[in-house]
Amino acid sequence: MAESTLSPVFDAQKVTVIYVLGGPGAGKGTQCGRLVETFGFCHLSAGDLLREEQNRDGSEYGELIRGCIQEGAIVPSTVTMKLLENAMTEELEKRTGDGWTDGEGRFLIDGFPRKMDQALGFDETVCLAALVIFFNTSEEVMRERLLKRAKTSGREDDNVETIIKRFRTYNEQTMPVIEYYKTQGKLAEINGTGSIEEVNRLASAAVRELFS
Repeated sequence: MAESTLSPVFDAQKVTVIYVLGGPGAGKGTQCGRLVETFGFCHLSAGDLLREEQNRDGSEYGELIRGCIQEGAIVPSTVTMKLLENAMTEELEKRTGDGWTDGEGRFLIDGFPRKMDQALGFDETVCLAALVIFFNTSEEVMRERLLKRAKTSGREDDNVETIIKRFRTYNEQTMPVIEYYKTQGKLAEINGTGSIEEVNRLASAAVRELFS
């Protein structure tokens, strides 16, 4: 196979990308909110970007995204990567301040990559990841959190049938991604079943080590 001649859109020396991974209900969004406050990251949720695109008038991807979400399946990589790239470009153009000058930026991307082609594709064409934070949380705890969230979230993927499909997809497709980054020496594995404060302390320590 010929080697790819593609180069990433963003220089990893200037743009820091940290992936935040974990199963559905692992607490990724909650912890990203805390890390944003502490370190000045831009938090990009792949799921939120997909839901926004699904509901955008005139979107060419709307029906495709809707079908994938309802089935608990993974949206095609090219779609998700393009939405993330566009969001990163927008933030780099408008943000200023510490860590955001001369094309520099810090991004927390949660819920992505969810399978190997996304991981390899993003590293190769968009930006090389610096760190992967993995919240290792039991399915029992995640299921309880999701069903509790379903009472108020209004999200169409927070129902028992779809939750089961999402767990299956996660185990089959996302766990190999986590193992891959472990072999790369980029994985910070954190027990996600503790209190919000305890999990945040461990996640913050991993980020501080990266920036030290």
